[in-house]
Amino acid sequence: MSDNLKRLRAIRGALKDLYPGEPKGNLVRHLHTLAAIISGIIGSRSMNLPLIAGKAPDHCKVESRAKRFSRWINNERIDFGLYFLPFAQALLDGLSEQTLVLVMDGSTVGRGCITLIISVVYKKRALPIAWLVVEGKKGHLPEELHLEMLEKVYDIIPKNSSVVFLGDGEFDGIGLQDRINSFGWEYVCHTAKNTRICDEGYWLSLEEMGVQRGDKIGLPNVNFTLVGYGPVLVIGWWDAQYKEAIYLVTNMELVEEACCWYTKRFRIETFFSDQKSRGFNLHKSHISDPVRLSRLMIAACLAYIWIIYLGAIAMTEGWAKIIHRTDRCDLSLFQLGLRLLEYFLNENLSIPVNFRIPGRALDS
Repeated sequence: MSDNLKRLRAIRGALKDLYPGEPKGNLVRHLHTLAAIISGIIGSRSMNLPLIAGKAPDHCKVESRAKRFSRWINNERIDFGLYFLPFAQALLDGLSEQTLVLVMDGSTVGRGCITLIISVVYKKRALPIAWLVVEGKKGHLPEELHLEMLEKVYDIIPKNSSVVFLGDGEFDGIGLQDRINSFGWEYVCHTAKNTRICDEGYWLSLEEMGVQRGDKIGLPNVNFTLVGYGPVLVIGWWDAQYKEAIYLVTNMELVEEACCWYTKRFRIETFFSDQKSRGFNLHKSHISDPVRLSRLMIAACLAYIWIIYLGAIAMTEGWAKIIHRTDRCDLSLFQLGLRLLEYFLNENLSIPVNFRIPGRALDS
């Protein structure tokens, strides 16, 4: 049996597990196609449909497979709610015993499109749970889209979960902050140095706080922007690793706590690098239609979650010492997962597939 076929069969079986009963009719056919696309993405490290088709075994020609995959991403019945939501909910349920750290960010994908994505932090990676794709070049998106994403994610967060939301300077709008407060979540967001605040009746810009290298200064109970939203805590922080001071706005009470959480925001960069240059080359997809790209991302995100799962069991079950080094591990979970999959295929071992992630969500 070929490696491509073994990988495909393992994925196909796992995709059915989160659906009640045995999937039938169009659902099972669409899941089989989804499994083939996931397998092809991993095998080809590409988001180009002909290349994906070349690594997705079938009895038909590669061109016919590519056309079938194209019909799948064109199909209006393929939606987030049916083909990704069950896996996102299972992922969040498995991680909800700890604080769920959500990170929002945007990046270019395909041809002339941007994806806005919310991920949950897992150790040193960010696992996607919801996204939208719009036309445009790299730049800030309207706050209305940020709020739409928040509502989308709020509906799938397990009840009574502790949640911390992290965002960069694009995601500091007062509408966003107000919505997060209404959810009962905490947040820490980067904001611009020219943002105006009112502290005890005195208006100033954040850069007028006079932050010097090594400083971590907090101003509690201030009103944020000329709209006067608040009270909030704003922080001026010039850590040794930063070229200049950064400024944060948060509904937390303690400066140190807010700064500690904010350092986890950079985990989102690992998702984009793994999906792009170090992994599946999402940015090189030739697709320019946002809806089609959004459907293709269902497969790409499931592929990513599975590879992170393999990386996690490589660490927890001792495989890392077999496929890497015995004295230390300097590979990411993503690279470990890819290596472990290759090892299982080479040694003709059973391939575990799961979209629930084992272990603790955050770094120990």
